[in-house]
Amino acid sequence: MTPSKAAFYSAILPGLGQIYIGKAWKVPFVYGAIGASVYGYVYNQKELDRYRTAYKRRNSGYTDDEFIKLIPDKTKLLEGMKFHKNYRDMSFLFILGTYMLNILDANVSAHLMQFNIKDNLSVKPKFEPDVFGTDANVGLQVLVKL
Repeated sequence: MTPSKAAFYSAILPGLGQIYIGKAWKVPFVYGAIGASVYGYVYNQKELDRYRTAYKRRNSGYTDDEFIKLIPDKTKLLEGMKFHKNYRDMSFLFILGTYMLNILDANVSAHLMQFNIKDNLSVKPKFEPDVFGTDANVGLQVLVKL
């Protein structure tokens, strides 16, 4: 398993690199994050279109849009458009970010699988008396046997 191949697979199809390295349990999280970001993008785009249509109709002289009772001032429609545009743009950044994190995760996980981990790692405390006073120093000694 090479890290570059795992990253490439995840770039082609999100989650494929995680499957390639044997960590398929991460795939629902990848698609959940990307799916939530796409949902936010689509929802805010639809809301932006609704506000824009109402604003254009008001500028044309019509007073029969869906927001006429809720938002009688058309400048508030512009604020609603700006609000949903900002969140739509943020959702797009989340889509890109989760896609890139998917690739990075596959690459790093493949790298970490190449480490050799053995069971002969031991940790034991070591107490040494202080030669200049009566205080005892407490230390930790890590011994690695290969």
